Amino acid sequence: MPESKPRKRAARPTEAATTQQYKPNPIWYKPVMFGLMIIGLLWIITFYITSGQLPVPAWASWNIVAGFGIAIVGFLMTTRWRS
Repeated sequence: MPESKPRKRAARPTEAATTQQYKPNPIWYKPVMFGLMIIGLLWIITFYITSGQLPVPAWASWNIVAGFGIAIVGFLMTTRWRS
């Protein structure tokens, strides 16, 4: 009985070709990211402690949305953070 020929394997790309080279974030990225999260939290806390008198009285309950919006921008920055 004739022997079958071995199959040729496809050439594998080298490991360096498969991994992307990421540059680390600039030095200001981490303080801004954490700063936005803290400012958003402090905005909401200030609104509740002052019974809606601060930070912007004209916005009324929209101050909560503003605080969460600021904090969410900081949290979204964490998805792009590289060290």
